[in-house]
Amino acid sequence: MMPFPADAVSRVKILVAGDIMLDRYWFGEVDRISPEAPVPVVRVMRREDRLGGAANVARNIVALGAKASLLGVVGADEAGTKVRDLAREAGINACVVADSESPTTLKMRVLGRQQQLLRVDFEEGPGPSCLARMEEQARQLLQEHDLLVLSDYAKGSLGRVEALIAAAREAGVPVLVDPKGHQYRRYHGATLITPNRAEMREAVGIWQDEDDLARRAQGLREQLGLDALLVTRSEQGMTLFSQAGREHIDAHAHEVFDVSGAGDTVLATLAVTRAAGLSWLDSVRWANQAGGVVVGKLGTSIVTAGELT
Repeated sequence: MMPFPADAVSRVKILVAGDIMLDRYWFGEVDRISPEAPVPVVRVMRREDRLGGAANVARNIVALGAKASLLGVVGADEAGTKVRDLAREAGINACVVADSESPTTLKMRVLGRQQQLLRVDFEEGPGPSCLARMEEQARQLLQEHDLLVLSDYAKGSLGRVEALIAAAREAGVPVLVDPKGHQYRRYHGATLITPNRAEMREAVGIWQDEDDLARRAQGLREQLGLDALLVTRSEQGMTLFSQAGREHIDAHAHEVFDVSGAGDTVLATLAVTRAAGLSWLDSVRWANQAGGVVVGKLGTSIVTAGELT
């Protein structure tokens, strides 16, 4: 594997567009069951907010030593203000669109003794005017960036993803997509997409064996006009499909503590190393290593260049 290109990474500028979330954690102690219902009572001892979704991708990019701009929609609310504050503290250039009618996507998790007991989600899709403003900003920002990352969590911020991909192609900027759902025609013209195992099944159906998967994956890649397609397969590692054929990388042996945000870390590492000049295969190897590190951490986390090297 090629060495991590730290010097080249420091010159890389990546635009991340997609569904921005705030991940809120309430940590506490549990020592009794509620008299009102058969549920544990959590005495909250600590609260923590972290960037999630597309914002976590941007946070990982900065942690690896590159520069990141973040484009998406947040509400005109406390959570939206917190996203901006956390982005600024992380060194991310936040170019977010404020939606006065919909709240910031918020995932609140309650943990007792490091075990997640409950998750509460607050979310509504952005309106058409917000998407139009996002598209306008993207066209301007693409002129200043080396690569576009689209982080799709199906929350609505990529409702006009086709226009964003077309704008990137116009600007000569490669596009990496973390997809959602089964309507993959939306991503036509991207450079690479990174479905996980379940998302790949949604897109191409259940494969019988590795040869069948290769046929389906290469068919999808050609249909969408992609340079490459990366299937992330959890404990089975990652499989890269390109014009050169199929390359498989086994997962690193590790203890899995929490998979929250692992896909964000993989996508960020892939984007950073590819923009820094590595081949797809070497970029995937570094992304695989980063994914192996981040699943050993609690909650939505990052991996630094120091941890990788």
